Amino acid sequence: MKPSIRIRSIPWLRIGSLILFIAVWQLAAAFVDRQILPGPYQVLLSVIEHLERGELVFHLLATLARVLISFVFAMALGVALGIVMGRNRNWDAALDGVLILALNLPALVTIVLCYLWFGLGEFAAILAVAINKFPIVVVNMREGARAIDQDLLQVAKAFRLDWRKRWLQVYLPQLYPYLLASARSGLALVWKIVLVVELLGRSNGVGFQLGIYFQFFDITSILAYSFTFIAVVMAIEYLLITPLDRRLMKWRS
Repeated sequence: MKPSIRIRSIPWLRIGSLILFIAVWQLAAAFVDRQILPGPYQVLLSVIEHLERGELVFHLLATLARVLISFVFAMALGVALGIVMGRNRNWDAALDGVLILALNLPALVTIVLCYLWFGLGEFAAILAVAINKFPIVVVNMREGARAIDQDLLQVAKAFRLDWRKRWLQVYLPQLYPYLLASARSGLALVWKIVLVVELLGRSNGVGFQLGIYFQFFDITSILAYSFTFIAVVMAIEYLLITPLDRRLMKWRS
């Protein structure tokens, strides 16, 4: 009975923390000028106003498209290279220095260089985001490949399973925690970098709009765009990644 009670209480704890955040925000806004810190209700009205104009949806979709493309590109290459480095010591030794360099390269430098080299286009924007995310995926997947239980692989070979079954039923399930961790951290990181990319060199997107509202000191619109996009990312987390996590991790139960 105790585990079920604990599971049922988790959603209420999340709702309670959200209500507490809004209450603290409202309390702080009551003691500050509205132009400096607008309250939750003012931000909500701003969201509705931007939605009615249609501009919020347009810029939101532009940003989501960049997030999706760069996320998929970085995950695909990062997973492949991470597994190779985790399984092959020679590849790991050869690429480790470059990987450390990529991890410590500032995101702003990457963005600026991509724009200078490839122009202020979509390719440069997406490439800059993917380059910043790519090393983190490689590190996570390399550690996952190193942690593979070799005894399980030997058992699979003893039962004469073909390489597809060994890969899908023995090897890949052990990588699921690292894969999902990379996806979660990647989603949180990618959309933040996308905003910077849009701020510096694109003519649409949430980051572009934030730059305009910054020039006009429109904090209400800045918060409206920011919280709307945060809500979309949280929806992706709870509606897509969390159910996928539960489904993939059933093999452990």
